Amino acid sequence: MPSYISSNNNRFYVALETSYGNAASVAPQHRIPAVKLTARQQTEKTQRKDKTGTRTFLGDPVGLRRLTDFDITTYMTGWADQTQAPPHGALFQACLGGAPVSSPGGTVASSGTPTTIAFTAAHGLAPGAAVVSNSEMRFVTAVVDSKTVLVNAPFSTQPQAGGVTTPSMTYTPAEELSSATIYDYWSPTTAAQRLLSGAAVDKLSVKVNSDLHQFEFSGQASDLVDSTSFQGQQAGLTQYPAEPAVAGLNYSIIPGHLGQVWLGAAPAQFFTLTAADLTLNNGLQLRAQEFGSQYPRAIAPGIRTVALDFAVFQMDDTATAALYQAARQRSPISVMLQLGQQQGQLFGIYMKSVVPQVPQFDDSQSRLQWRFQTNRAQGGANDELYIAFG
Repeated sequence: MPSYISSNNNRFYVALETSYGNAASVAPQHRIPAVKLTARQQTEKTQRKDKTGTRTFLGDPVGLRRLTDFDITTYMTGWADQTQAPPHGALFQACLGGAPVSSPGGTVASSGTPTTIAFTAAHGLAPGAAVVSNSEMRFVTAVVDSKTVLVNAPFSTQPQAGGVTTPSMTYTPAEELSSATIYDYWSPTTAAQRLLSGAAVDKLSVKVNSDLHQFEFSGQASDLVDSTSFQGQQAGLTQYPAEPAVAGLNYSIIPGHLGQVWLGAAPAQFFTLTAADLTLNNGLQLRAQEFGSQYPRAIAPGIRTVALDFAVFQMDDTATAALYQAARQRSPISVMLQLGQQQGQLFGIYMKSVVPQVPQFDDSQSRLQWRFQTNRAQGGANDELYIAFG
């Protein structure tokens, strides 16, 4: 006998598309521990002005444009198999556009200053790439030579000669954006299954110091396809794809308070951060208004906006005072956030130049907080933000 569908019997998979709107195939490693997916498809609104002889609406014509948008929230999890991209990698590549840069790590030859690392062999790193050592992540600010780099902040435990750095994968902004396919599978298999083809990420939000580390993506898609009404050639498919072999999803959820934050022109580690919210907005438009097509045809990103809101307790120390002075003088600072504190469970955000706004004083609680809001990242060309897993 038919019964209600449990909202917990739900599995999400994400993979990059090779061409816009043509659904990508997925495998078990593409599964992500999503919290919620909202997908909406509406027919474009039109207004009939013909004189029908009645006040009754006679209906819209068949074939009007379809507009699809989505929101997906997912927990941050560990990167178990570091020989391939993290499960969330497709969403971050769709958001930023740049192909991921993988580093297998290397053997340390020496470390002169706290922010200098020399390797025994060519490191292959570029500015913005992540370096992971002793369960901490830092980002390359300059390449001294083929074996030596400078990082944005010192490690708590300085890498020693003979030590090794561990794998990392870094995502960078690019001029063009990639599209992804998001699959929404349910149990039982007779329930309606869905997929979003041509998913283009317009907005990203990463919240720090929540209950659990999580990511939120939203944007527009080419089409919303389901198994109950599927017709051949939708999303470039001849038949609706079956779900990959379902295995137990073994992952670790990372508490939202674990990590590090480094702020300042001369970066200092802050232990007084109470909240932070990174937002990226691609100013996205789809080529959806062109003659001869019912569905969008391509992604057209606009000016990228990367901003950070954060709050810290005020303290009478040099580092905190320097933040206020930088805001008053409109001087840029660097920002680095590390989520997680174990190798294989690290997520990093690095912005080399952020101009802080003068903070609001929040004295509603027993300790004074400074709230720095809408602090926008800047750069030269596609270098205002780096995101990495390690």
